[in-house]
Amino acid sequence: MTRTIADISVSLDGFVTGPDPGPDNGLGTGGEALHTWAFSDDPDDRRVLREGTARSGAVVLGRRLFDVVDGPEGWDDTCGYGAGEVGRPAFVVVTSVPPDSVRTTGLDWTFVTTGLPDAVAAARERAEAASASGGKDLDVVLMGGGATIASALDAGLVDVLTLHLAPVVLGAGTPLFTGGAPRTLVQRGVLPTSTATHLTYDLSR
Repeated sequence: MTRTIADISVSLDGFVTGPDPGPDNGLGTGGEALHTWAFSDDPDDRRVLREGTARSGAVVLGRRLFDVVDGPEGWDDTCGYGAGEVGRPAFVVVTSVPPDSVRTTGLDWTFVTTGLPDAVAAARERAEAASASGGKDLDVVLMGGGATIASALDAGLVDVLTLHLAPVVLGAGTPLFTGGAPRTLVQRGVLPTSTATHLTYDLSR
């Protein structure tokens, strides 16, 4: 069964970027510390990254994050979504206006201009097709940014929330949670490593 999984790294004080993020500084000041675990040699961190990317049938991201990863300092063959760990899932971008051009032409990009629910639905179609083709269940992964994941949570579009809690206090930046209705999650997994605590929660629709 294809699930929709929100997956993001977050600081102890609840930020998914440091201060002043932008196209040339996607994670903000000090935000690189949020993703130390993804480049760690810790075997548990490597397993979390490998398993998380291997389940990805399609990936949803917002336009701001797309502009970062497709920018001149963005993804390449050595740095990108699951680089070295996974094939090439489809990517679905939520945007009001598609870009004039795409630098990372080797990736499968779809631009959805009719809102986040339609983007998640498009990604689900791609993930289910990949599941059928590959003979194993694959998921939709919401990789961010923070506003996209927060909106998906508020809209009830998420089945599973995976947080990679980094041992850093950023003090400011892009918050993951900015309000919304209270909810109780079901804790399904806690894995502490040398660089992060990996948390998995189920959400009720």
